[in-house]
Amino acid sequence: MEIQNIPEIFLTKADSLPDLFVYDYRMNADVVKNKVDLGLNMFSFLQIGQKKVHFANAVVAVNEDQSLLIESGNCLFTELLNKENTYFCKLFFFSQAKVNDFLEKHAVNFIIEKNNSPKETPYFIIENDAYIRLFVTSLASITVVKKENIQSFLSLKFEEIMLYLMDKYGMVFTQYAYSLIKTDNQSSFKKIIEANVYSNLKLEELAFLCNSSLSTFKRNFVRIYATSPGKWLQQKRLQKAKELLQDGKFKASEIYLDFGYDNLSNFSIAFKNEFGFSPKKTI
Repeated sequence: MEIQNIPEIFLTKADSLPDLFVYDYRMNADVVKNKVDLGLNMFSFLQIGQKKVHFANAVVAVNEDQSLLIESGNCLFTELLNKENTYFCKLFFFSQAKVNDFLEKHAVNFIIEKNNSPKETPYFIIENDAYIRLFVTSLASITVVKKENIQSFLSLKFEEIMLYLMDKYGMVFTQYAYSLIKTDNQSSFKKIIEANVYSNLKLEELAFLCNSSLSTFKRNFVRIYATSPGKWLQQKRLQKAKELLQDGKFKASEIYLDFGYDNLSNFSIAFKNEFGFSPKKTI
């Protein structure tokens, strides 16, 4: 699957990215683990459907009761339709420069404690309360704003939503806002791997989250772990599967998908090759 550059694919002209941009995103078919290169930070105000996002060091899923604030970078999007085969999400993109301007302007009102450094979290979950619903509706008024005034209008809307979230969530959101302006990459190769050991991500998806090609990813993996990524991940995942089966709470048919196997037969064969007995005989 090709990498989608967002929000570039939504822009009518191949100009430089705007500091602020709003887009109504609708779908009529499910999308699973779509590779996304997010060029700007993004509010994803989910209105209809379900959304799941894999990051380098985390994964988050939300429904119609929640929205997400996502920092720029590589991630995998899974977006699912509702029962009426509909998906709708109001997207509000903003640049790091806008975050800098906002925090400088309101530094007196929202001060982050020096010993309370920003957490390494690429997302923030927002509850879709009455204020958020009204805010999302108000963004639709951009259609009646003159083109030359759109950025000024969106600047006010951006300041509004940031102030509201800081007021509602306090220091937790303030910390996250400051984390958006970090300039160094805080997620090391090993952190990404260890955060996804027991996920069902394929090697090419892990490589994408590490911002590298598959061949470079494999070379880096062997250099660090002294074995191939396929073998290492399979052993780790099968060992975890064995522990779950030994606990007696799950059957092999209930967990094989979680460990990256397309069917029960392949899982059973790999399990027996690793441990010398089938999953059914696990005690």
